[in-house]
Parts: sequence; C-alpha cells; structure tokens
Amino acid sequence: MGTTDRKADFLTRSNIKAVDMDHRNKINFNISQYDAIVPRGKEQFANVNLARERAKNIKWRALETLDQQLERFEEAFRKRGGKVIWAEDGETALKEILLICREKHCKSIVKSKSMVTEEIHLNDFLEENGIESIETDLGEYIQQLDHEPPYHIVTPAMHKSKEDIAKLFHQKLNSAPNLSPAELTMVARDILRKKYLNASIGITGANFIIADTGSIALTENEGNGRLSCSFPKTHIVVTGIEKVIPSLTDLALFWPLLSTFGTGQRLTTYNSIISGPKQSGEYDGPEDMIVILLDNGRTNMLANAKVRESLYCIRCGACLNACPVYKNIGGHSYGTAYSGPIGAVITPHLRGMGEWKHLSYASSLCGNCTEVCAVKINLHEILLENRHEAVQTGAAGWMEKLAWHAWKQASLHRNRMNMGNYKMKNWIVNRMFKGWTRQRADLHFPEKSFNERWNERKIS
Repeated sequence: MGTTDRKADFLTRSNIKAVDMDHRNKINFNISQYDAIVPRGKEQFANVNLARERAKNIKWRALETLDQQLERFEEAFRKRGGKVIWAEDGETALKEILLICREKHCKSIVKSKSMVTEEIHLNDFLEENGIESIETDLGEYIQQLDHEPPYHIVTPAMHKSKEDIAKLFHQKLNSAPNLSPAELTMVARDILRKKYLNASIGITGANFIIADTGSIALTENEGNGRLSCSFPKTHIVVTGIEKVIPSLTDLALFWPLLSTFGTGQRLTTYNSIISGPKQSGEYDGPEDMIVILLDNGRTNMLANAKVRESLYCIRCGACLNACPVYKNIGGHSYGTAYSGPIGAVITPHLRGMGEWKHLSYASSLCGNCTEVCAVKINLHEILLENRHEAVQTGAAGWMEKLAWHAWKQASLHRNRMNMGNYKMKNWIVNRMFKGWTRQRADLHFPEKSFNERWNERKIS
C-alpha cells in the first residue's frame, strides 16, 4: 500500500467513525469511567508531577546508555539459564519464533497481551504456518474472535459494549445471547484454561526489562500473563529494546505510575518479575525461556535527538484517552498497532515517514497528550517535529509545499497579508486550497486584520 493509499484509507476510516454516534457514545462512556477513577489513583503520590519527572529522568538515563543496559540484562539473564536473541526487524523476530516452534514441535501457543507482537503481526504469521495462537487476555481474545486488531493500547475492546460482546460470543461460541459481563468472562475462562494445558509454548511481552537483575516485569489484571509464562514448557518474551530500566528498585515508581495512568488503579492485580527458566530444585516455571530483543526501527529513533524521548513511553494509554481526535475517529482508523498521539509520533519512524507522515497531521496540537503523559513526553512538540521532518525529507507533496510557501510569504510581509478584501481572501483559501478545507471547516478572515485596526487606532 503506497503513501496515497495509506492516507486515503485513514481519511476514509476517520470520516466513517467521526459521524458514527453509536461509536462515539461507547467511547465517551468508557473513557468517562477512566477519567472518574484516575484522580483517585494519583492520590497515592505525594507529588505526582515529581514522580512523573523522576520516571522521565530514569528513562532518559536508560536510553542514553541503552547499549550498556541491554548488555547488563543479557549477562544476568544468561547466568540463570535464559537465552537472548537480538532481532533487527520484525521479519527476523518472526523467523526466530518459527525456528523455536519447529524445534519444540509446537502446534499450539498461548499468548498474553503484547503490543510488540501486534506490531510484527505474529498471530497472522503463526496461523500461516499452521500454528494455533490463542490470545488469553479477555480483551484481546474478544478482538481475536471478531478478527479485529486491538482498538486501544490498554483496553483492546474499548469500542465494544457488553451487548456487542454478548452477541459476538453467541455467534462464535454458541453461548446464550444475553449473558452478563461476569457470565461472559466465565465462558472465556472455561475455554482458555483448557488451552493452557495443551500449549507447548507461551508468548508474552514485557512491561519492563530490568537490567541489573536480568529480569522482565509483567503487570496485568487477569493472571493470564502468569499462566502463559508458567504452564507451557517454553516461554518466549518478545519486547522492544526501549523497555529497559536500570534497576529492580525502579519498579517501585514505574508500576504505580503505569497502573494509575493506565487504569486508575493504585497497583494492578498481578505483578510478576521473571528472571529465567526454572532453576534446580524449583517445581514451577518453564524449562526454557527466550527473550527476543526487537529493534525494528527503534535505534533510528534513538539516533534522532529530537524524537528520542518518545521511546520513554511506558504504554499506559493515557494520551489516547485524552486526545480529542482519537475519541472521534477511534483506534482502528490509524491503521497501525499504535494509535492515538503516541502512535502518530512513533509510527512514521518505525514504518517510514513517506507512507505514515499523515498521522502526525491528525492532531489539533492542543497539548492534552503531553499534559497527561505518565513520563512527560512532549508529544505535541514531537508531532510538529515529524511534520518538519516530512517536509525536509521531501515527503510533502508539491501542492502542500506551495500552499505553505504562500502562507509563509504572506505572514512575513504584512502589506501582502493586508492586500485585498476579506471576501477575496476567503475565496482564495477555501476554494483554491481544497486539500485544507476537505477535512476542516472553512477559514473566515475578518473584514479588517488586527494590524489594520491597530494602525487605524494609532492614526486616530
């Protein structure tokens, strides 16, 4: 799919969702529940802004010394019998996973929620190779049944009501059509628990990679992550290299921040630290544990000093819940694993500025995303930087360049801006530059500019 197709697909999806009032009502309701509880979660911090600032500084230190942190992790993890695979891109990661599956004669995999595996389209790849991959997170399982990608980083099925889910379960699982949320959960639980017994491999992501202890940290509310990494004989972790934090003690800050900004909880229900396969004398845990450290464009972002801080993201989803654009067009409109403001920031760098630059324009630049970010990433400023890079690298079209050149010249030369009457200006901007008004309301110039009114006042 080319640049034009990506943008056209995004605009088509956005136009459909923007006028879908049923969709808007569901999203507004679900986000209102989030908005109501997050302030209570923040009460656990004596100074929540200071906590966010400290977390940002820790991530800054981790990313500035990323090579050293990852080497520390690998050394400590290998000492406990784990294996580390470095994957430059998604294709490499997929090939390595398939090799492991064939070595283990694997036919069935249980999988815990992981945005990185969504990024590399792992489920589709495994299915193509005859391997069953079952999502065990309830939201992800719902989306898998409906053949849809996750809608939201934290809440994959946020756009569905309980009635939608009951209908889906009735169609796909032959359950009763009017089950309550608790009953629906039990239906899924009954099916998924049996999958753990048959799966030879469990795949999870990692919320954090802990450098000094050689561990991965998982945080969840359902226990499916623990089951996915402990029941099967082999545990594969697929994680982005940016998830590293220097020390185990850093979790005391990051876990509460992630839970509060992600779901409004003081701490999520299940928090696990996993440091390798089961050791001598231990009865629980996998026999083999492999961590795949995925680059897939992240080092390119690391090399870019102006967008590097977007790698600090802890995937709490707060920016999605705050974004007026996301709340109107929904997560699927973005056409990528990472939606909302953080998706608009990182996707052009992970997947190519040429094809994905349009996402950085899908923002009002209100700054609400920056205001709510758990680690104080300057998201709206990086969106502007992305737009600048798109122009500098030649990704912008000639009509776009011409329009902005004309606007720049008019802005730099006041006499040109004041030329003509307001009706003529309205006609030029709203009729000649249709690319601007196609997705926006018409611009309306005042009868007199501020400059003209100021000069009249000075003269009088």
